[in-house]
Amino acid sequence: MAQHTLSGLPDIPIILRRSARAKRISLRVSGLDGRVTLTLPLGLADQDGLDFAAQKRDWLRHQIGKKIDIQPVKAGASVPIEGRLRQVQPAAGRRVVLTDDQIQLPGSVDQLGIKMRGYLRALARDRLAAASDGYAARLGRGYNRLTLRDTRSRWGSCSSQGALMYSWRLIMAPPDVLQYVAAHEVAHLSEMNHAPAFWALVGDLYGDYAPARSWLKENGAGLHNFRFGD
Repeated sequence: MAQHTLSGLPDIPIILRRSARAKRISLRVSGLDGRVTLTLPLGLADQDGLDFAAQKRDWLRHQIGKKIDIQPVKAGASVPIEGRLRQVQPAAGRRVVLTDDQIQLPGSVDQLGIKMRGYLRALARDRLAAASDGYAARLGRGYNRLTLRDTRSRWGSCSSQGALMYSWRLIMAPPDVLQYVAAHEVAHLSEMNHAPAFWALVGDLYGDYAPARSWLKENGAGLHNFRFGD
């Protein structure tokens, strides 16, 4: 990756990266911190990409200027878990209790966010492992390992060595969205691309993925607005 600056009032810092999978220039503005990433195909000159970004200067400033709705996770806050809003409540005892409309967390009130993050990561691992195992069995291919991260740019990935990675924040999305992402990444065990054959395989594994994919595009960024004490 390389750092560049698009001059103006104010200047816009740009991170330039290259991708073997990229077929065209793309610009992305992080909903978390306004960071701008310019992705280029391998054979394209840096200046061509920067010229493209310069043409999008007004759009970039508009996107960067949007207010990010940060939502601290604390007592009384409402947080989506498996697509359903639950109110965060402190509780006695030692066990996390999840009901239809609440999540009750033991421990000190100022540590509720951290406690909840740990719970959500564990729940995400359980759901994603089960989904990945099921799809991999149907595909007839195994994967090497499954890891969770708090990624900003992608919801999942599959390496050429068969390692699956997911964002643990998928546990906040509706269950069918989590299932779709698992099917998408497991399909890469057989098709390491996004060619028509890949999407046909995702459809075979999951079914009609268009609604889940659209949900992520429209609502996924909002899942990153929740802050768990980090």
